Amino acid sequence: MSKNKKPKRYLFEEVLDFLKHNDTKVFNYKQLGAAMEINTDGERLELIEVLEALKKQGFVVEKETGKYQVKESKQYITGTIDFTTQGTAFVVYSESEEDIFIPQYKTGNSMQGDLVKLQLLSRKSGRRKEGEVIEVIKRAKTEFVGTIRINPKFAFVIPDSHKIHVDFFIHPKDIKGAEDGQKVKIKLKEWKPGDKNPVGIVEEVFGFPGVHKTEMNAIMAEYGLPEHFPDNVEAAAKKLNTAITKEEVEKRRDFRDVLTFTIDPVDAKDFDDALSIQKLDNGLWEIGVHIADVTHFLKPGSILDDEAVERATSVYLVDRVIPMLPEVLSNFACSLRPHEDKYCFSAVFEMDENADISSQWFGKTLIHSDRRFAYEEVQTIIETEEGDHVKEILLLDKLAKKLRADRTKKGSIFFDKAEVKFNLDDQGNPIGVFFKTQKDAHKLIEDFMLLANRKVAEFLGKGGQNNENPKHQNQKKKDDPKNLCVYRIHDTPSDEKMAELSGFVARFGYEMQLGSKQKIAQSINKLLENVKNKKEQGMIEMLAVRSMPKAIYTTKNAGHYGLGFEYYTHFTSPIRRYPDVLVHRLLEARLDGFKYSNQEELEKLCKHSSDQERVAAEAERASVKYKQVEFMKDKIGQTFDAIISGVTEWGIYAEIVENKCEGMIKTRDLKGDQFSYDSDNYRYVGRNTGKVYSLGDPVKVIVMDADLIKKQLNFTFADQEGMSMSKYDVQGSRQDKDGGWKGKSKSKAGNKKSGGNKDGNHGNRNNKSGSSKKSRRR
Repeated sequence: MSKNKKPKRYLFEEVLDFLKHNDTKVFNYKQLGAAMEINTDGERLELIEVLEALKKQGFVVEKETGKYQVKESKQYITGTIDFTTQGTAFVVYSESEEDIFIPQYKTGNSMQGDLVKLQLLSRKSGRRKEGEVIEVIKRAKTEFVGTIRINPKFAFVIPDSHKIHVDFFIHPKDIKGAEDGQKVKIKLKEWKPGDKNPVGIVEEVFGFPGVHKTEMNAIMAEYGLPEHFPDNVEAAAKKLNTAITKEEVEKRRDFRDVLTFTIDPVDAKDFDDALSIQKLDNGLWEIGVHIADVTHFLKPGSILDDEAVERATSVYLVDRVIPMLPEVLSNFACSLRPHEDKYCFSAVFEMDENADISSQWFGKTLIHSDRRFAYEEVQTIIETEEGDHVKEILLLDKLAKKLRADRTKKGSIFFDKAEVKFNLDDQGNPIGVFFKTQKDAHKLIEDFMLLANRKVAEFLGKGGQNNENPKHQNQKKKDDPKNLCVYRIHDTPSDEKMAELSGFVARFGYEMQLGSKQKIAQSINKLLENVKNKKEQGMIEMLAVRSMPKAIYTTKNAGHYGLGFEYYTHFTSPIRRYPDVLVHRLLEARLDGFKYSNQEELEKLCKHSSDQERVAAEAERASVKYKQVEFMKDKIGQTFDAIISGVTEWGIYAEIVENKCEGMIKTRDLKGDQFSYDSDNYRYVGRNTGKVYSLGDPVKVIVMDADLIKKQLNFTFADQEGMSMSKYDVQGSRQDKDGGWKGKSKSKAGNKKSGGNKDGNHGNRNNKSGSSKKSRRR
């Protein structure tokens, strides 16, 4: 397992947390390093620096020379600050269930995501906890992207991110040749206490807004995404011995004579999984799930591994892929290309035609893919029952449907929401919109990947044996601390969220059954089926997803609610997800008779991977949002059918039916009456006419503006005089771009964070041309 250096951002927090949990003890840096498994000279030097910083900032006291103890204090706490669009904030404090509210005038010189020192303010009866930022301990980031405005004597940069609530002052000598109105990347120079604005230095000039290259490079810079691999990483990749050797072949189970094929998007280049199928003499079917053996090439502690850790995931923007691994590995050595021998790590199952598994085997293999299928080809074979390997594909489809039916019974939830994709021309301009939906061919692959992920998690978590009937694992001791695994967990949704969703959909005539986890899952599936092809479908699907917690990586198993699995991990995509690399190493160690014991290191890597997954998702959404606005810029003045998708005190959001582009009708643009905002029922009501604009109503909108700088669309209603009364008295909520609920929120003043399960069949990503790659967040 990699002994990767701990990210600096976390060391401060870890040391302080350790001392707090040992508040009666005194430590020197050697004792502390030994207790926290800080072993290298470089890490010890960082530890000494952290201890001095903690002392300077008042968190610890030096009892004797070189001996430290946490300072007892009930007045100050530390936490991560999360800003709202209004400039107020909340501090996420791990030792409290309730986050601390920070008024706008008490946020100090902190910015989004900073680790801050907070002074609690006196709390009045019945009021939420409030605090004031006393000090910024660690900056979450020091580089920002925005638009520069230049005056004769000074310049300032308006950040792109709505979470950064202040502009940056730029001295004229530090603008690096930028012109007024251009997009730039800046570095924070300083923000002195008492100053109204931080001071920055221009590092890079992207160009004028509205140009494809400018905007995409700006998005990458905003989210810290690298444009290229460092030269030393590329050089290390090119030096790898990627040849298939006789010595290595002899160590592996040989599947080259077994029918094997891949099923991927038509223009995919990285084939990370393949299926094999053969009928055994005992009458059972042997199904092999073969995954690219990335860890054969990616060694712990190497330059390549360090870079993969840092990236943690591939990122799929509208027009490009930012890979986790260099092309030598992702598209060649590890890619399971047809008619080539390839190293794999495989999960092999013997099952009958009802998909009942009698035995399973995990291990290193050698395969030779006989055929590369596109999803569309397999879908045609399933529908027409004609084509290459038709017998095997139809059987796999049958088995996949059996597996799907079984997990449905166990509470798996199916979000089949269509994804918006763009056809791009050679310059990256959007020339068309289409929707990707999952068909049987996609679900076939997904179900076998889910099976492999689940069985590997059970094997690692329960301490199973190879060539074992998986049913026997149920007798094993569960969750033994020695049986480490990197789990993909998805927690149960809160009762409050489910009650809120139930109350909302009831206004549309839908009933949800709340109670046990399985009953709620069945109720959600029934709801999603009932709303299909209804005007409120998109809105209810979105709210159902938003009612779910986020799925994360951790070594502490809590099951996967959305999939209905007690054990679940990510094993099937090591080319593009680092947690899968970790799972491959853990599984190989277990099969070789070793058990990895450094849970603390694994947990840190899990947290980093979860954080990077969130960053990737935000960058992907930003690129899609920009392309939506760009697509609509030549449609100013045109009228479209739309659905009201959000109602807030500052305006009404509407989503165009034919292309899913969302825009806002500002409150001041509502004509023909004086409209008042009914926050309890998520609607606007005309005071004189009684007309209602309500969440879920069908409307006609005119595109008034497509603002490429702000990445937003502005609409107006086409015929307010013709607006019909809403037939529904809707009460519900709508999540805004902060993760809050548009409309009246019952917590955090409209900034309640919520997640959304992105595993299983909901969470596909784009490859370069916009095709749907297999469920990237299973």
